[in-house]
Parts: sequence; structure tokens; C-alpha cells
Amino acid sequence: MTVYTAATDADRDAMLAAIGVADVEELFAAIPAGLRLDRALDLPAGMAEQDVYAHLRELASRNVSCEDEVSFLGGGMYDHYVPAVIDMLMSRSEYLTPYTPYQPEVSQGNLQVMFEYQTAICELTGLPVSNASVYEGPSALASAAYLAKLANGRGRYVISAGVHPHARETLRTYAHGFGVEVVEVGLRDGVTDPDAWAAAIDGETSAVLLQQPNFYGAVEDVAALAAAAGESDAEDRPVVIASYDPIALGLLAPPGACGVDVCVGEGQPLGNRLDFGGPSFGFFAATEAHMRRMPGRIAGETVDMDGKRGFVLTLQTREQHIRREKATSNICTAQALNALGGVVYLSWLGRQGLVELGELLLQRTHYAREALCALDGVEPLHEQVVVREFAVRLVGVDVEAVVERCAEEGVNPGLALPDERALLVAITEQRSRTDIDRLVEVLGRVLAAEREAASVEVGA
Repeated sequence: MTVYTAATDADRDAMLAAIGVADVEELFAAIPAGLRLDRALDLPAGMAEQDVYAHLRELASRNVSCEDEVSFLGGGMYDHYVPAVIDMLMSRSEYLTPYTPYQPEVSQGNLQVMFEYQTAICELTGLPVSNASVYEGPSALASAAYLAKLANGRGRYVISAGVHPHARETLRTYAHGFGVEVVEVGLRDGVTDPDAWAAAIDGETSAVLLQQPNFYGAVEDVAALAAAAGESDAEDRPVVIASYDPIALGLLAPPGACGVDVCVGEGQPLGNRLDFGGPSFGFFAATEAHMRRMPGRIAGETVDMDGKRGFVLTLQTREQHIRREKATSNICTAQALNALGGVVYLSWLGRQGLVELGELLLQRTHYAREALCALDGVEPLHEQVVVREFAVRLVGVDVEAVVERCAEEGVNPGLALPDERALLVAITEQRSRTDIDRLVEVLGRVLAAEREAASVEVGA
């Protein structure tokens, strides 16, 4: 339900009079004229409510959701099942507002959620400190890079080409503002080239950044890549930053056991739906050495004057509302409501459930990879171990055209990677063996049709 609060001309006049301003234009007098729009917005005429509803319904009908087609689309956002308990708890009044809980006496619901969420992320990552979320995965990675710049002041980031392209782009945007050079290390056999990685790291390197599993689904040797940065307890080594798929942590060694200093990632797979790309949340955990430079909020447990358990924001000097000019974080209202969905999801799954989910994805991914690579004209992009996503090369065809033709048959085969002439295929528990068989059947037929069309065109 949408609630409208109307303001009449009399209401506006009363508000302007109360602040001693003659009209609305005077409110914007301090903004240079060249930056102000001196005309009405170029918008169409208003519509009746029922016409607006019909218009929005027509626009919505153009969308195709994962409930309308069999989707193997991934690349950072995944179609996991979201249990009803998440919506139920997220809609409770004590959690519904994401507003900053500056006043703990009226914010215990939010603060406890933040505390429990931090605990879950620490257990998931094997790192001792977590914040209470940031906006999403790519900005979490870039914020971690800024943390490294604050820690050692050096002017060089070394990042693996296996990191998600959106995250690499975000890092470059941030780094331009920091005045930091970004050096990208390529892949070899589907994973970060260890020799090039080691050669790129020098005394000017502020941070090294990688992804697990990487963008192409391959499981990286994180411990070896972290070790290449130097001894984990050495004060002069670069900060090791790794972006993790949280679902894969049900099977893979936690970053805290692999020499990672800061672990970040996209939290959407944890109880957040695919709602037009968001909103979601980014998780962020680190060693204690970096606790005071972390972005976002940290909730702590305490006792009140009566000795009862309570929760408060802690280490707030990192935040802009305490010392704006020296703050290490400019995040104000973070994605706390989405993070609530994440901790409810993890609690719903439980420790063993997360492992079982990972094992299920591992089995179905292996089945899908083997079945697809048995098709004529399909070969693996790499031979590395994968968990829930993998890339296959489509030989001699236009990958985007193949995706489009599959979609016409109600199957989204995955994310097109035109530069690699490849397809990135993601598996979740929503995709059954029957769904995978359908993908294989449709893709095989489409590939044959594309090759036939190409041969006819060449013959003509």
C-alpha cells in the first residue's frame, strides 16, 4: 500500500513563513544560476490513477522473471529460493526501518539484528570482525581497497582479472579519486596466473585483490595467492582482499584460514530476491588490525544500568556523523534490512544446511558441465574445479544470438561473454536435473540451427 502525504499551497506558505523565506526559489538562491533548471521539467501530462495502473501493468508485462523461464543466469546474482520466514521477519515493525540507530534505547531490534548478522558473517568467513553491511559487493571491494590505502598509504593496487568486471570497474573509479594505480593480472588456465601475480606485487603495492570462486567459476588457490603478498603477520605486506561467494563458503576453506585480511562479497544469494538487480547488501569482514578503518556500522553488546543485555553502535569515530573530515566511512543508512534477510536465511539453513546446499550445487553443476560439454560445438573454457558456476565456449557461433534464440524457447542459458565466445552458466537449487536436461536439449538444437544458418549464409 502506498501512502501519500499531501501539501496544499497554504501548507507550503506556512512552512516558508516559519523559516523566514519568501518563496521556494529563495531556498535555492545559493545554488549558482548555471546549475539550476530555469524551465519546467519535460514530462508528459498527468494521467488518471486507473490509467497509470494500466500503463504500469503494460510495462511490467514486458519483463521476464525466473518464474517465467528456466534461468541459468548468474554472474553475481542468483535465483535461490527465499523462504517465507524472511518476508515475515523483515516486515516486523522493530526491523522495518533501516534508519540509523543512533538512539539505542529505541533501536534495540535493529541493533540486535546487526549484532547477530555480524556474528554470522564472522562465523562464515573465519574472520574476527564484521560490519553491519554496506551497499553491495562491488562497492564493498572498492571500500576495502580504500581501507588498505588508509592503512599503508601506498599507491598501487594489484587485482586479478578473475574478479567480477563490475567490481574491477568500480575499483578503478574509486582508485582514480584516491590517486592510486590499478594493475590487472591475467588468468592462466582459468585461474589467476601465479607467476604474473607474484611479479606484479612490489613495495609500492597497497592491496592485492582476488575473487573466490572467480568470475568464470574457477576455484582459486587463495592461500597461495595470499602467501605471494608476504608473511601474514608482516606489517609491510599489502592488504590481501578477497571477494567470496557466500554460498560457496559452505564447502570452501574460509578466508580467515587462507591468509586473507579483508573478505567482502555480494550478499544477494543470502535470502535476497532478484528484484531488478537489487537492492541487496555487501558483507565486509576483516582482521582486528583493520577494525578501526572498516566502513559501515559495527554493533556491540553491552549491559544497561540495570545489568540487562543490550546493544549499541560502537567505534563510531569511523563514521561521518562523528568527525566528518576524518571519517573512514561515508556510509550513512546502509542496507540493514537486506542484511536482516541474510542472517535469517543463514539461520534458516543452519551450519549443516549450508554444507548440504553447497554439496547439492556441486553435484548438479558437475552434471550440467559434463552434459553441456558433450554437445557438438561446446567445450569448457577451463578445466578448473567449479562449485556452482562454470563457463563453456560455444565454437563458431554468435553467443548473444544463441542466448536470444534459447530465450525464445523459454530457457535463459546463462550470461553471454562475447569476448571469450563463451557462456557463463549458473546452477542453484531451483534448477532441477530436469531443468538441466532441458537446457542441454534446447542449447543443442539452437547451436545446430545457428551453424546451419551460418553455413547457408557462407554458401550464398
